[in-house]
Amino acid sequence: MKNIYVLDNNDDITESLDKMFENDAEVNVTKIPLKEYKKIFKESPDILVIDEDLFNNDEKKSIKMCKEIRDDENSSITPMILISSNRDTNHVIEMMKNEVELYLKKPVNPDILYYSIKNIMKLLNSNRMVSPLTGLPGNIQIQSEMSKRLNSGEEFVMLYIDLDNFKAYNDTYGFSSGDEIIKFTASVIEKYVFRDNVDNFVGHIGGDDFVAIVGMQNYESICQDIITEFDAKVKRFFNKEDIDRGYIEVENRKGIIEQFPITSVSIGAVEANKQKFNNTLEIGEAGAEVKHLAKTIYGSSYVIDRRKKPNKKHS
Repeated sequence: MKNIYVLDNNDDITESLDKMFENDAEVNVTKIPLKEYKKIFKESPDILVIDEDLFNNDEKKSIKMCKEIRDDENSSITPMILISSNRDTNHVIEMMKNEVELYLKKPVNPDILYYSIKNIMKLLNSNRMVSPLTGLPGNIQIQSEMSKRLNSGEEFVMLYIDLDNFKAYNDTYGFSSGDEIIKFTASVIEKYVFRDNVDNFVGHIGGDDFVAIVGMQNYESICQDIITEFDAKVKRFFNKEDIDRGYIEVENRKGIIEQFPITSVSIGAVEANKQKFNNTLEIGEAGAEVKHLAKTIYGSSYVIDRRKKPNKKHS
């Protein structure tokens, strides 16, 4: 679902967009009056359409508003479309300099507005595929998704996932083989995270680090199924000798041979909502703690943070 917010005091643009997208089930159009513009920061729309005539030709106010929207953490990547009666070229350039993606002069041709928004949506979908290896969204989208859910007040679970002994595997089998394990891991995570809910989220932080955002109901079964399939199939990336003895041997910098178990997966799960955490940074800190605990357990495992309120930690 793509959420288009329209900053406008009348219904003209909103009604026009509603009509344009009436057959697009994946698009939701919401009108926000100027006095309630701060909802934008809380709800993080996918696209923001602004009727610049709201500002009664006060160019400083419109520039200030766009800068405020762009400077906010939750709306920093939200594309903005300005629709305006101001036809002064210098003003158009000034607005484009202030992070406005598109400036359309009134009267706007409905088809031009429709296809402009559709094309921005295509770019948004493309930008989510920031990892050339896994095709998963990266840190910016991860933070945006976390903020959106936290600010909405919903309860959700963050899964912080990474591989154990992955460096040893790379040192032994090479980076190309390591890339294959990364892609395999991504496919397993996506399979179970999206199995029951397409609104869940999977992101690739980089290397062997992944995150997922899932609902409260069945997240433990997701963790268990990820672990079960990973452990069953990861062995195909190892030679028979290493599988039979249950570990690989790697020479360290001092020339000493060290033994590392077959690559496993560790998951730190954090039950999150606005009552437990003030911001995404606190969630990330809790995730790092429980993932660290999971990594102290031999083999694949998951550990859950079920804190009842901030600064009181239970795992």
